[in-house]
Parts: sequence; C-alpha cells; structure tokens
Amino acid sequence: MTKNITMKRSLKEYAFLVLKGMGMGAADVVPGVSGGTIAFIVGIYDELIDSIKSINRESLKLLFTGKWSAFWKYINGSFLLSILSGIGISIFSLAKIITWLLIEHPILVWSFFFGLVLASTWFVGKDIKGWNWKTIFAFILGAVTAYYITVATPSETPSNLLFIFLCGAIAICAMILPGISGSFILVLLGKYFFIMDAVKNLHLVVLLFFAAGACIGITTFSRLLSYALKKIRNITLAVLSGFMLGSLNKVWPWKETIETYIDSHGISKPLIEANIAPNQYIWEAIVLMLIGFFAVYFLEKLSSRTANQ
Repeated sequence: MTKNITMKRSLKEYAFLVLKGMGMGAADVVPGVSGGTIAFIVGIYDELIDSIKSINRESLKLLFTGKWSAFWKYINGSFLLSILSGIGISIFSLAKIITWLLIEHPILVWSFFFGLVLASTWFVGKDIKGWNWKTIFAFILGAVTAYYITVATPSETPSNLLFIFLCGAIAICAMILPGISGSFILVLLGKYFFIMDAVKNLHLVVLLFFAAGACIGITTFSRLLSYALKKIRNITLAVLSGFMLGSLNKVWPWKETIETYIDSHGISKPLIEANIAPNQYIWEAIVLMLIGFFAVYFLEKLSSRTANQ
C-alpha cells in the first residue's frame, strides 16, 4: 500500500512555492546562508524533508513499473518540482550577480543576511515547546559546532569527478540544515568557486556529477532529519537554532581578507577572511540588517497566515 503526502494546491499556491524555492536558491549561493533557513522561515521545511524522504525503494518501484501517476503522488511531485524549479531559476540567474556583489559590496550583502539569520534563530527557537537541560545542551552543541565550521580553514582538494560527486553529497546535506551553509561547506572543501564557475559556464559533466552526489546525499540524510523532527522535535529544533546562532560568525559584515583565490578568469577573490570591528558603511549596514530581520518577520507571519487558511 502506498502513501500519499500530496496536498491539493491552487496554481497561485504553486507560484508561491516557486518563489519560496527561489529564496532558497538565492540563500544557497551565498557562503554562510542556508537554503534550509529559508525553508524554515516560509513554513515548508517539514513538508520538504518528508517529500524528499519519500524518494525510496517503494516509490522507485512505482516509477520503474510504469505507475507514474502513483509515483508522482507518492513523492509529492508537484511540490518538489515547484521548489526545485525555484531553486534552479535562482541559482542559474543569480550566481553571477551574487558572486559579483560579494566581491564588490560585501559589507552590504553580509549585513542583509546577518539580519536574516539572526531573525531566523529567534523564530526557529520560538517553536521549541519547553526549554530544559536537554534542549539547552542541544542548542549549545549546535552553536559550537556551527561556529567551529565557520572558523575551519579551507583545504586544497582534488578536482576529479569522484571528489566532485562527494562534494555534492556533503554540501546538499548542509544546504537543507538551517544555519549550516552548503556553499560554505564547499568553501571548506576548496570547491566553492570551482562549482560556481561550472554553474556560470555550464560545465555539464561537472554539474552532472555534483548533482548525482547531491541526489544520493539528500535522499539519505532526509530520512534521518525526518525521524528526528518527528521523534525528538524540540531537541532537533534546538540544535538547528544553535546552528543558526553559531553561523552568525560567518555572516558578520566587516571582514579583512587573509588569503585570496584566483578564479578561472584570473580574478582575485577572498578565500579566508577574519572578522573585524565595524569600520565603514555602518549606518547602511544597520539599515540592511533591519531589512533582513523584518523580511523574516513578515515572511513568517505570511506563512503562518497561509497555513491557517
């Protein structure tokens, strides 16, 4: 007997899902911001994890036996297609713009995302029903883990296709974890600019191996996440909100470059940076932080209103 997690939605609702996917894709392009954070903010995180988890042996059996309609319903296909379409649109349309902004106007970009992640920490933590020593410990563990990841030094790694496959599997797991950025994991693996160049220049072989690794990684990891959210939800949310708090170190707007990276076009880009005290664009940064913070507030209110209708 097959299950059906498909929700009936209108065309307008699917259009909104595409927009939410675009928000996730835009976040995933930025090293330090997670698409999972956006999914949490806009109220689709649990459905996203459950839908991804449903891509399993039973659903694939439906696919390969020609029961395509049943397969589509089983995996909540219309929902996943809408989200993935939005992510794809955003990544391929914004990769050049966001990477350029991060080089030319880093303080302003990081300020917006600092406000966004700070607000996300509050709203995810607000969903925890009852704080106790377990949730407090989980929160601290998540924050310390995320902070350690943000200060880890990027390493030199190979560029063969097997390693690109592995990078896809690891990075995608981080991309669906609020607070841990898949893009920053790629920085630590030494492959962020390599993958961004592949996206911008449509290096299909590299992208196919990366996508294959991502498919394997996300379908495996989503099962663990789904189980944790159902069985130990408060502790899981505490870890995730801790991840967000710890990741603020990475999105601090004022930085100095310690080491640079030369991309395939000979352009110097920052690779290792250290946080410094505010020294320029202070008022502009404060305004953008507030915009990021209240953007999360309004998105959360909009999602809550939509869910209650």
